Amino acid sequence: MKTAIRYHSKFGHTRQMVEAVKDIMDCEPQTVEAPIEEPVDLLLMGAGVFLGKVDGSVMRFIESLTPDKVKRVVCFGSCAIIKSPVPQMRKALEARGIAVDQREFTCPGAMGPIKAGHPDQKDIENFRQFVKKIL
Repeated sequence: MKTAIRYHSKFGHTRQMVEAVKDIMDCEPQTVEAPIEEPVDLLLMGAGVFLGKVDGSVMRFIESLTPDKVKRVVCFGSCAIIKSPVPQMRKALEARGIAVDQREFTCPGAMGPIKAGHPDQKDIENFRQFVKKIL
């Protein structure tokens, strides 16, 4: 199975998450600035939320995807105030006809004193276990 991982990390939380799983992935994590050049069976895609929205660079990346390039996406991310960035990504991906796995992962991400210290070691380990199950 050919896999890829793309992410956007404004404050470093999502980058922390992908760095923690790169040893169990068969690919190198890249930001959403790197296009998907060869078809993949599974794309893990991560983002955070700022001012209630997923960053525009993530949405532009999603607009570059097609079902023939990406068979299935698993979304993940972090956030401090809203419940999850995943519904925004899921909606955009499904609008492009791309299959989105029902499994998803979201952990807290610090925003000043809100959710301070997150993602913490427990969050990171939970994400590692999630990715292991997906793979």
